Amino acid sequence: MNLQETLARLEALGSERMREQNRRRGAASEQYGVRMGDIRALAKEIKPNPTLAAELWQTGNIDARLLAVLLFKPADLSIEAMDRMAREADFSQLADWFNAYLAGNHPQKEALRGKWLADSHPWAARAGWALTSGRISKDPAGLDLAALLDRLEAEMAAAPPPTQWTMNFCLAGIGIHAPELRQRALEIGERLGLYRDYPTPKGCTSPFAPIWINEMVRRQG
Repeated sequence: MNLQETLARLEALGSERMREQNRRRGAASEQYGVRMGDIRALAKEIKPNPTLAAELWQTGNIDARLLAVLLFKPADLSIEAMDRMAREADFSQLADWFNAYLAGNHPQKEALRGKWLADSHPWAARAGWALTSGRISKDPAGLDLAALLDRLEAEMAAAPPPTQWTMNFCLAGIGIHAPELRQRALEIGERLGLYRDYPTPKGCTSPFAPIWINEMVRRQG
């Protein structure tokens, strides 16, 4: 399947309802409005194809880029390409897929994590904190969690929204996975008050860090 055929398939799968939903979530780029499940199904049909993925990404279309994320092989992407893409993934769903499927599986993800944690670009920094959140929950050895709390306490309130979201994941993660730092994480969350009034669907856990931490600890216990 070539680029034009793939774009035609995406366009046929789009809907105004999904486009409007994406706009409410901050989508400013060109889009077709394809459901996530349909993008996944199309990626499964096409199978990994880095050449097509690169062409799809270059279109700037949100749905094309979401599909591209699933068609890339992380190991084939240079650090320079990953850095450029992290800055271009300027829609939350796209950034989350990029961080989970590409950055999180890249052989140089630790180098990227360090680079992005020191970056002021809101979407690059979002990626750095997302990778750090993964380390906190899965492989915290070698991380200075107390120093991370220092940064979160000092920087999180003034961080741009894209970055603030994954910083909050780190704050909650430290509270959940580091009992010795839990009380401090709870106090920081209470003091900052971020996402305290975030609209949370029934059955889901609030992203307000103190609620999130206490609920996850309760489930573990």
